[in-house]
Amino acid sequence: MSDALINGLAGAGGGIIAQLITYPLQSVNTRQQTERDVKKAKRKHGTLEQMCQVVKNEGWGRLYSGLAPSIVGTACSQGVYYYFYKIFRDRAEAIARENKRNGIGDGSVGMLSSLMVAALAGCTNVLLTNPIWVVVTRMQIQELYDEAGIQGFWKGVFPTLIMVSNPSMQFMLYETMLKKLKKKRALVKQGDTGVTALEIFLLGALAKLGATVVTYPLLVVKSRLQAKQTTTGDKRHHYEGTLDAILKMIRYEGLHGFYKGMSTKIVQSVLAAAVLFMIKEELVRGARMLLTKGGTSTGRTRAA
Repeated sequence: MSDALINGLAGAGGGIIAQLITYPLQSVNTRQQTERDVKKAKRKHGTLEQMCQVVKNEGWGRLYSGLAPSIVGTACSQGVYYYFYKIFRDRAEAIARENKRNGIGDGSVGMLSSLMVAALAGCTNVLLTNPIWVVVTRMQIQELYDEAGIQGFWKGVFPTLIMVSNPSMQFMLYETMLKKLKKKRALVKQGDTGVTALEIFLLGALAKLGATVVTYPLLVVKSRLQAKQTTTGDKRHHYEGTLDAILKMIRYEGLHGFYKGMSTKIVQSVLAAAVLFMIKEELVRGARMLLTKGGTSTGRTRAA
């Protein structure tokens, strides 16, 4: 089994567990992002209060609406992302080593290269999995309709591609902090660069926090475009494209509209990312150990 496939499968597993833990927060956040009624938006309701209202008015099941396709989407999305990320990362590391042999650099992947690797993996992921997330968004807000044919499944793909900057920043920050931590640990513990699960959890949380704060407005625009569009009545709630959505949100909702539900999203995404990173790394470590032991056992059997 290739290392890229191990990382892909581990990413899918970690993503599923993180999704199961944080899904109710994600459902509430999607409603907050897609709320277009200015009067309703101005009413201050905390995340827990909104969750209680959903349970009271619609039942517990509504907090998990769209969970099945979301789990499928998460597994596919994280699997694809980590698979291609590993392939692109290995290539970047090979280039860095080659450059070092030629007297260029120190043999490690720099911040810019890390950003490019994450961006390439993210673009590949978005183009392959966007249709699944359109379905998930509409199921979360009870709006699943056939409006625009097959191309409707790629609604919001432009801001989603721009949103690749989120995981790109996240992985750049994560890899940079991880490299510094390992270097510091090697100096203190004489070459031991081991990192604990808790440290991975904290590094993942910090990286996601920084990326989410910077890119959140684009996430709101993406959710608006993927939600059901109002074709009659108030034209303020109908978006013809990314630019039209941005201009109407600025005109009718102000800058506040781009930050609806941000506190909920920070809690949900930071917790999910931290859990995902921690579980993914543990799964990769476990898989490598099993494969190594299996290879050793096979070798011994053949030798006998």
